[in-house]
Order: sequence, then C-alpha cells, then structure tokens
Amino acid sequence: MKLTWFGHSAVRAENGSHVILIDPFLTGNPSFTGSVDEAAEGATHVVLTHGHDDHVGDAVAICKKTGATLVAVYELALHLAAQGVEKVEVGNPGGAIDLGGSVSVSFVNAFHSSSTSVKGQAVYLGNPTGIVIEGLGKTIYHAGDTGIFGDMALIDELYAPKVGFLPIGDRFTMGAKQAAFAARKFFHFDVVVPIHYGTFPIIDQTADEFVALAEGVNVVVPEVGVGFEV
Repeated sequence: MKLTWFGHSAVRAENGSHVILIDPFLTGNPSFTGSVDEAAEGATHVVLTHGHDDHVGDAVAICKKTGATLVAVYELALHLAAQGVEKVEVGNPGGAIDLGGSVSVSFVNAFHSSSTSVKGQAVYLGNPTGIVIEGLGKTIYHAGDTGIFGDMALIDELYAPKVGFLPIGDRFTMGAKQAAFAARKFFHFDVVVPIHYGTFPIIDQTADEFVALAEGVNVVVPEVGVGFEV
C-alpha cells in the first residue's frame, strides 16, 4: 500500500485497485505546492472526516473531474451533492461502507465540530468523525480532527489499525502531548504519521515535540507530496 501526505490532513492511500483521497485540502493549503490534478489522478473515492473547509477542500472539484465517489456522513454528503457531486455514499458512526474489492470505510467517533460558513452563518454538516479503512493492506485509522478520548481504545480493539494518522497541531485538535499519549496508550500501530500541523500560524509548526514524546512508537514524518510504502 502506498501512502502520500499532502500537508495538513490530506492523505492519498492506494493499492492498485483503489485510490482513496482523505480530506483533500489542496488548493489554499500552505504546505502543498504540487498539482491538484496530479494529486488526485486516478481517484476512485474521496472520504471526508468532517465539513470544515480545511478538510473538504477540493472534494467537489475532484469528484466532478475524476468521477470519484464521495464518502461522508449524511448531512455533509447531501450538502456536497447539492454542489454537483453525482456519486455519493452516505454513512454515520457505527457501520461499514463497502467500497468494493473487499475495501471498506467505517466512521468512528471524533470530538470536534463540523460546519461551513454560508453568508456569515455557520451551517451544521453532521457529526465529525474519524475513519477506518480496511482492505487496502494494513488497516488505516485517520482520526480527523479530534481531542483525545478513552474510547480510542475501542477503535483499536475492534479494528486493530496498524497505520495511524493523528492530528498534533493543538488548539483545535490534540496537541503533541495528547497525541503521543494516545499513540502509546490506546493503539498498537506499526506506523503513526502526525498530521494537522505546520499549515497555519495558530497551530504547532513542527512534529518535533510529538516525535520526542512518542518514544517507543514508530513515527514517520513524511515529506509533503512524497509517497511511501507500508
């Protein structure tokens, strides 16, 4: 399985038959300097953790151009379908969504919020989530935007993810201390990748503190836009 981090929380996961983009915030992402078309090439699915603009990003444009299926919680999916996304798979925490070829996505809890601004007013877009992707190779847990919570241990027990993407930027999500504690206490990852940092001045700029605090955990800090195999 090949993974590529595009900065912030944007991730591409692919195994030959499936190309899944998670939270594809590319346009306007200060960490991303590549081509949106190249990053999204061959996309079969776009999976969103929640409705904030720095996570929805280019989802609509990518789905329209590539024909990828959007996977999102009910309210967010309807909101984006109204913007022209034709193929949509809706869900909510608790169940799995079959993406074909033994690949599935499950929504799990996250402690955050989910909305966008329309004419200066916040529009609710369903519950925020983390996601678990099974069947690409090693099971992936992308935590989305969240604070730490004890039931992360249930996610590990139920799904046994081996690749974790954990936010570390602080203020809006877990900071380095919480994320490192979660990685050590609740999970048994083979690889954990820190995300949601280094993009905006208001959040932490490097993964250095997380790497130092996550002693004993195999932390990979990839170069933006450069794929790696797991």
